[in-house]
Order: sequence, then C-alpha cells, then structure tokens
Amino acid sequence: MRFTSLLAIYFLFWFLSLFVVLPFGVRTSDEMGKDRVPGQADSAPHEFRPWRIILRTSVVAAILFGLFYANYVNGWITVRSFDAIFSPPAEFAE
Repeated sequence: MRFTSLLAIYFLFWFLSLFVVLPFGVRTSDEMGKDRVPGQADSAPHEFRPWRIILRTSVVAAILFGLFYANYVNGWITVRSFDAIFSPPAEFAE
C-alpha cells in the first residue's frame, strides 16, 4: 500500500477518534463550582484544552491504525471471512 493511502486512512481514523474522545473529561462550570460567563450554554466546558484532546485523539487513532495495518499485513480478517454471513442461501445460489 502506498504511503499516501496509509496517511489518508490514518486521518480517517483520527477524525473518527476525535468524535469518540471529545466528550471524555469535559467538566461544565456548574460541575467545577465556578460562575458561568453571561450567554454561555449550560453544557459548555469550563476550560477547553485543545492540545489534550489532540494528544488523546492521536493516541487512539494510532492504536486503531496499528490494528488496521497489522490486519492488512497478516490478513486476519478478510472479505472471505464474511462469506458465511452475507452469502445467499443455497436455494437462491446459481
């Protein structure tokens, strides 16, 4: 597989991981016991830390990508693995 394909797949895993990681560790102003800024939504985080989110997302994406690449190299799960699930019944097969 080419490097550009690997990079594109990593970024797909990265953005998927971003939406998984984003809600973890968020504390609202009410949970922190602090006053809210006027106009602030009730669910808004008290302190937004983008670098922490980027780091967590990168770690999760690297783990998922590593599993994907190991499967690609070793062929643990292939399209043929799903033949029993998605193949038509014998009476409809040609």
